[in-house]
Amino acid sequence: MHDDIPLTLGRVKRVLEERIRPAIHPVLIPLDVGWFQLPGEPIAPADALGLEYTDYQVGTPWGAAWGTTWFRLRGTVPSSWAGKRVEALVDLGFDQTLTGFQCEGLVYRGNGTTVKAINPRNQWIPVADPAAGEESVEYFIEAAANPVLLGHHPFQPTAEGDIRTSSSRKIYATGRMDLAIFEPEVHELALDLEVLLELQAELPQGPRRMRILQAMDKALDGLDLQHITETAPDARTELVEVLSRRADESAHHISAVGHSHIDSAWLWPVRETIRKVARTCSSMVEMLGMDKDFLYGMSSAQQYAWLKEHRPEVYDKVKEAVASGRFLPLGGMWVESDTVMPSGESLVRQFHYGQKFFREEFGVTCAGVWLPDSFGYSPALPQLMRRAGFEWFFTQKISWNQQNTFPHHSFLWEGIDGSRVFSHFPPMDTYNAQLSGEEVARAARQFRESRHATGSIAPVGWGDGGGGTTREMTGKARRLADLEGSPTVRWEHPDAFFARAKAELENPPVWVGELYLELHRATLTSQHRTKQGNRRTELLLVEAELWSATAAVSSRFAYPYAEIDALWKQVLLHQFHDILPGTSIAWVHREVVAEYATVTQRAEAIIAAAQAALVGTGDTPITLNAAPFTRSGVRTGAGAAVADLAPVTDTVTATESPEGFVLTNELVTVAISREGLITSAIDHLSGRETIAAGKDANLMQLHQDFPNKWDAWDVDKYYRNQVTDLRELDAITLATDADGTARVVVERSFSASTLRQDLTLAPGSRVLQIEQATDWHETEKFLKVAFPLDIRAEHTIAETQFGYQKRVTHVNTSWEGAKFETSMHRFVLAEEPGFGAALINDSIYGFDVTRDSTEAGVTTNVRLSLLRAPRFPDPETDQGLQSHRYGLVIGADIASATEAGALMNSAERTVTGAHGFDPLVTVEGTGIMLSSVKLAGDRSGDLVVRVYESLGRRAAGTVNVHRPVECASVTTLLEDPIEGPGGMAEHTDGSVAIALTAFEVRTLRFRLGG
Repeated sequence: MHDDIPLTLGRVKRVLEERIRPAIHPVLIPLDVGWFQLPGEPIAPADALGLEYTDYQVGTPWGAAWGTTWFRLRGTVPSSWAGKRVEALVDLGFDQTLTGFQCEGLVYRGNGTTVKAINPRNQWIPVADPAAGEESVEYFIEAAANPVLLGHHPFQPTAEGDIRTSSSRKIYATGRMDLAIFEPEVHELALDLEVLLELQAELPQGPRRMRILQAMDKALDGLDLQHITETAPDARTELVEVLSRRADESAHHISAVGHSHIDSAWLWPVRETIRKVARTCSSMVEMLGMDKDFLYGMSSAQQYAWLKEHRPEVYDKVKEAVASGRFLPLGGMWVESDTVMPSGESLVRQFHYGQKFFREEFGVTCAGVWLPDSFGYSPALPQLMRRAGFEWFFTQKISWNQQNTFPHHSFLWEGIDGSRVFSHFPPMDTYNAQLSGEEVARAARQFRESRHATGSIAPVGWGDGGGGTTREMTGKARRLADLEGSPTVRWEHPDAFFARAKAELENPPVWVGELYLELHRATLTSQHRTKQGNRRTELLLVEAELWSATAAVSSRFAYPYAEIDALWKQVLLHQFHDILPGTSIAWVHREVVAEYATVTQRAEAIIAAAQAALVGTGDTPITLNAAPFTRSGVRTGAGAAVADLAPVTDTVTATESPEGFVLTNELVTVAISREGLITSAIDHLSGRETIAAGKDANLMQLHQDFPNKWDAWDVDKYYRNQVTDLRELDAITLATDADGTARVVVERSFSASTLRQDLTLAPGSRVLQIEQATDWHETEKFLKVAFPLDIRAEHTIAETQFGYQKRVTHVNTSWEGAKFETSMHRFVLAEEPGFGAALINDSIYGFDVTRDSTEAGVTTNVRLSLLRAPRFPDPETDQGLQSHRYGLVIGADIASATEAGALMNSAERTVTGAHGFDPLVTVEGTGIMLSSVKLAGDRSGDLVVRVYESLGRRAAGTVNVHRPVECASVTTLLEDPIEGPGGMAEHTDGSVAIALTAFEVRTLRFRLGG
């Protein structure tokens, strides 16, 4: 009867939790434990095994935050346990079930080889199966006292996120360290009941559910609670029939892949991630040996490289498992990076270095990009994935949307150039699946392409902080392989899933444009120094390659392959999706800023050495230009010329009045009020006013910023309800520089902070440039700078990788309304037919746009996002001195905005030497941009040149190499040859004619002659 259902469920749940699970390990004896608390950073395992261990009493507190304690476990298997499976059980003080966010350990044998990890969901260590009796047992555990920063009191400010400020008190106390008998039949009974409990909860009232309930009742009727080990087989017999009923032929199919999304840094520093990778991989190799069907996948070449360097014994096991086809390298990237903020060249290098590592180490080339957890996806990605040779794309994060449900799970994603890549979002809505009944039912229920396609992917295992797949999960997978009332589950390589899904969906739905995440919008602004370091170093490395390639083919300069590779890998690591977005603990960002300084210093040294080789020894000032546009008379493509030392003839007229200041050159006139605000910006050619009537630009606006949940990640729309306009100032002065530039200096104080702005207009420029230094000491505030433009812009045009993306400025639908904070690279342009204005920057990624309409017309309000002050996970986010550089381009179109943004981000250099030199590479053709010039990564000495179409239209032109060329070809982004006509590139005296479609990226390879 249905009235009996609650009784049956209550009975099963209590017996399972209070009797059956404890009986999995029915007999325990304590181990003898010694310990050694390291006074500082972790040490090599080989050194740790020889430490002098002192007696330890289980229950004694251990481990200050971020400290390491080594435990030695010793014991003897009783002779009476002969024939039994024996395990050690270790509870390091797990005070919650969240794996990877608290203490954890890696187990070693006495000879230094690793066994597996221990964590809240994986507390067992294999000892003997079967035991002979009287075996001596000795294990060492490298226990990490990582503090709980997420779990008990999430999102609260904490000083525990940096070893320099964390508490010295011991934060964990061990719960048990025992030797135990493992009863496999009891373990299997527990899994039988758990799967059936979860399955029946998802079934409608009907025969299948009722028979499962009856079977569980009969199983418990046959179970003697005082003799569970002896009666477990009989209880399982009563469940055989309901567990053997086969799934319906039309059941949804789940392709499971073992998984542990290990954040390369987040609520732990990079040094701890290295150990997390070793722990997880040790456990997963162990799991592969326990279950012949299990497959485990791991992305991020960086993490494999860490294993190789720091845990070679674990790496050897992984390499063997990869060779057997059981351990699956996924994704083809150096790390699972953010994809919104890195430059186009950075994303190319993510693919280049990732695939290069997998090929060289494992002979594997990844077929797809695996990015389950990045915070939105650039519309430039489909082309880059396809041109790098990838066939598919996987993510899960868009299921986190706050407002709109994404309409597809398997679909074609179309990018800005028209390229399409087959993509999949798992309908299970998680990348940490446990294969619960609720999860697998949700996957079947939500899958939107079920009319034509049969299945979806499930990444199975504990993740974020590591952990991976457990034996309970693999046990569930065996039961769910073909079970009535449930989707079917089998371990499968994602490549096989995507091949089948593409075959099933002959006409898949298409999504065009960015995959915007309606959450975590503030990641475009948090931790400004990290973002600034990223922008500067990624551009410096491209410049270092350019000068080094020019010098290498022009003189006896040795191209610094190894150093450039190492620097790129460091920058790519910091583009990980919890580092560059500014969502990691203070320790992470402190180290990142210091490492950016090191990368900058080393890149500058490479540049200086290459330039010195090019200009020779002498005292003549030489101007060098690495920008993709001609500047100071020096052509793009690593050119140099004798500096023009003629006296300044053009100057900016600067006048002062009681109302403020007026700056005029031959192109524009700008009026600045006594409040330091821009009241007018007139383009002489068109006569148009840029600033909306009665409005002020360069207006600092301060908002209260306290999101509902994720402090460093989120800004919620209601932040706009509270705003303070910062109009008061401390001082304002006018000056003219030696080069004729007019300069208005503004100083302000507000709340606990101060800022200084230098507003400059140079001769012959239509850019009013603003250099800003802010001494920022706010809490839970958001600083923006507003530019109300007298432009009826139906779209904004924001630079992205290798092009731009358009976004409407209205909010007709909830999809548009959700995009109240959006991304850009070096510029955002607002234009109407015949006139536009752009905002350019050197380190800003976030902005917002609103529209106002009055009788005077429509105002497009563009605001740049400058600084935030969240308190979790870093309570000191962005505190102290911060610098920004941005500018208003008056009378702009896409071409001029692109040029102005590029020039702002590329410093002009002057060195002393004997002579200038001609560029190595030049590009001709309207809209064709030179992106990079380098020597090939295979160290063949070939020259690699990458160009792209920047204006969003078809373009024709030439790429010219000004050195002898033997042959030329078109390659993939990975510098691999392209078979067939598409790989051919005919040249005439080093010049290759090219025809590009809108936003097309083209990579050319040249073999140079003598």
